[in-house]
Amino acid sequence: MLRTFWWFLLLGSGVAGLAAAQAAPQTAQPTKQAPPQAWSWEQVKDRLELNNPTLLAGKLNINELQAQEITAHLRPNPQLTLLGDQIDPFPGGPAHGPFAYFLPSATVSYLHERAHKRELRTESAKKGTAIGISQQDDLERGLLFNLRSAFVQTLQAKAVLQFSKDNLDYYDHVLKISRDRYEAGDIAQIDLDRLELQRVQYESDVQTAEVNLRTEKIQMLMLLNDRTPIEQFDVVGVFDFNEQIEAPDAYRQMALDHRPDLKAAVQAVDKAQTDYKLAEANGSTDPTISFDVGRNAPIDAYFGVDVTIPLRIFDRNQGEKLRTKIDITRNERLRDAAEALVFSDVDSAYATLNSHLILLRPYKQKYLAQAVRVRDTILFSYQHGGASLLDFLNAESDYRSVELNYVNLVGSYLTAAAQLNQAVGREVIQ
Repeated sequence: MLRTFWWFLLLGSGVAGLAAAQAAPQTAQPTKQAPPQAWSWEQVKDRLELNNPTLLAGKLNINELQAQEITAHLRPNPQLTLLGDQIDPFPGGPAHGPFAYFLPSATVSYLHERAHKRELRTESAKKGTAIGISQQDDLERGLLFNLRSAFVQTLQAKAVLQFSKDNLDYYDHVLKISRDRYEAGDIAQIDLDRLELQRVQYESDVQTAEVNLRTEKIQMLMLLNDRTPIEQFDVVGVFDFNEQIEAPDAYRQMALDHRPDLKAAVQAVDKAQTDYKLAEANGSTDPTISFDVGRNAPIDAYFGVDVTIPLRIFDRNQGEKLRTKIDITRNERLRDAAEALVFSDVDSAYATLNSHLILLRPYKQKYLAQAVRVRDTILFSYQHGGASLLDFLNAESDYRSVELNYVNLVGSYLTAAAQLNQAVGREVIQ
């Protein structure tokens, strides 16, 4: 029995060890995180139109305006009046009951609207809906500018982060060579210490760029009303500039043709003119036509026709006529102000965009290559004893400054391009 007990004990230990050995590789395998989803500008823009709560609320406002068109087009309801008269609660004799002289009648009346009131109400409501659609387009224009700015700033933050990492890798390579030179006795300890202390600045640049990139992604997700984790969200696009832009007059004409706020201002003038016509029509007299039938015992059934005409002696809708007439002039002034704002926005955005182009051209043609050449030349001279440590650090600082200025200028150019697109009312510069 003792031998049997040890046999089962060894068998159970072996089975448990085999099960643990099979389970260990499964639990030891690290979980792979899905790569971030990179969205293009078109995908981001479509997402804004689908999910942004402000845009969705604006679309519901258009539905409300369309419902008001139905209300404005309705005719007045006819009225039915039922009458039971000549009921005698105290009859004079036994031969006459309380309903001996009962007079039943029914009257149907209808208000007839003259001077095309219903048609003018409907026209005014439809023009109000058209203004609402233009205002919705203007709301989308502003949100698209905010989204485009956040998109550009995200691309800019990615470019700055990549440059900071590349700069840190380059500096680590320089440090490795400098440590080898120190081991060989080619440079002093103080020079190596100064080089290692300078690395803190490059580490700080990387951390700052990572925080900025995360912040810009949060801003974009807020505009998109999206709950995607930051680590799984990314954008992709061209981070560069285009030197070709059209003349200012071309953009002004495009703005006059496409700006939704200007279109809404023009539509408001047209609606004000319709409202004035409606106010004039509301000052006219609307008769009420009635038709009644009844029976008056002992006479047979009868019918009658009645026409009620209100006398517009005191109230002829004078106040509303004057208000709507003044409103036409007011909306014309607002239209002129909107047109002046269009020219101001286009000219300001064009001037900003052109100034960034003037600065970017020499960077791309000359300054970037010069900064790289000066840095590499000074580094070669420093490593061979032809330049001091201070010369190398200054050259490295100049290179870093030129590269960061170029990245920031490209970001400013793309933001100015988005501003010009907003001023024009459509995307004229991608």
